[in-house]
Amino acid sequence: MGKIESTIKSEIQRLAHREVRSIFRPLRREVWGMKLKLSTLLKGTSNLNRWAKEQARQAEGTEVKLEASPEEVKASRLNPERVRGLRKKLGLSQRELGILAGVTTGAVVSWESGKFKPKGEKIAALVAMRKLRKRDVKKLLVKKAEEAAKKRISKRAKPVARKRRVPKKKR
Repeated sequence: MGKIESTIKSEIQRLAHREVRSIFRPLRREVWGMKLKLSTLLKGTSNLNRWAKEQARQAEGTEVKLEASPEEVKASRLNPERVRGLRKKLGLSQRELGILAGVTTGAVVSWESGKFKPKGEKIAALVAMRKLRKRDVKKLLVKKAEEAAKKRISKRAKPVARKRRVPKKKR
């Protein structure tokens, strides 16, 4: 009797498993398709959100500025590796980082080699750069370049007062 019972039981399990599989496979395909649609929708909305933020920023007329609160500056722990990492993350050369921070290229080299540490407003500029994106940094660089060009032009435009040369008296 036990053999018939186990045979019937295994056959019932086999048939039940077969029925479940026949129902489950189409559902699995449908779920997979829905996941695919959801991921494409999420990608589309993230792009739209990014675009909307950019448009809102442009509509406000907010300019990108290098500003950091005193608390952020105090809490920052800048070391040579972090300065170099920040520069690499933003895709800047040492010269460009120096322009943004308001220092020479040599100062940036010294910061990255560990000879000197940035102080005062230079730390604030570096901390503020952490919050920026590559696009914002490039805009700041263009703005600084335009300001520098204006300064050069204004310096050239001013007439230079020259000393009059007085001829020596003959004796």
